Amino acid sequence: MNDQRSLFDLMGRAGISLLVFAAAGVGIVTLIHFLTAERIEKNEREYLLRSLNDLIPQALYDNDFFSDTIQVINGESLGTEKPVSVYRARRKDEPVGLIIAPEVPNGYNGTIRLLVGIHADGSLAGIRVVSHRETPGLGDGIDQRRSGWYMQFPGLSLENVRASDWRVKKDGGQFDQLTGATISPRVVVEAVHKTILFVTTHRQRLYMAPAGQIFELETGEPS
Repeated sequence: MNDQRSLFDLMGRAGISLLVFAAAGVGIVTLIHFLTAERIEKNEREYLLRSLNDLIPQALYDNDFFSDTIQVINGESLGTEKPVSVYRARRKDEPVGLIIAPEVPNGYNGTIRLLVGIHADGSLAGIRVVSHRETPGLGDGIDQRRSGWYMQFPGLSLENVRASDWRVKKDGGQFDQLTGATISPRVVVEAVHKTILFVTTHRQRLYMAPAGQIFELETGEPS
């Protein structure tokens, strides 16, 4: 009986010790998150702003690019049912361009998040990959940090590229695929085409809507 009681006492003390250590661990993680959250948010904002300025250089606009933002919803064109951010650049209140952040839900290994820059004249300023899970050495060539594949896009528009050419060469289009990887380039090209169609269709609303507004826009043909 005494041996059983001792065993139960030992188990009880061990259980209490585990609870104390678990509570301490949670407390430490919470404290670290609290202390670093502001810095992480600041770093993410600075990285995003650098990415925006890569597409539309700061010398071209005079408004607060980061704050002159709206959010739009269109799952068919933008790859997600969630609101998508649209950053607008202006100079002397005239549109210079915008950058929209669609998603590509059908990447080879999951969702690919993009930034697509479009000048006010409808031509592409370029694209950037914000995040992806594509296969290293293959599909990750869509990432600007891995290859120059993304340099095919600047200057293209609905005016100088036929609808049938917004595909990779393997599918009869004009865009290069990556060696050993077709799916990633294919879905990115498709997403960029859908995005430029969407922006062209809703150009006036996208530029004129008050900053901070969130609204849904229907898919339609460019006017």
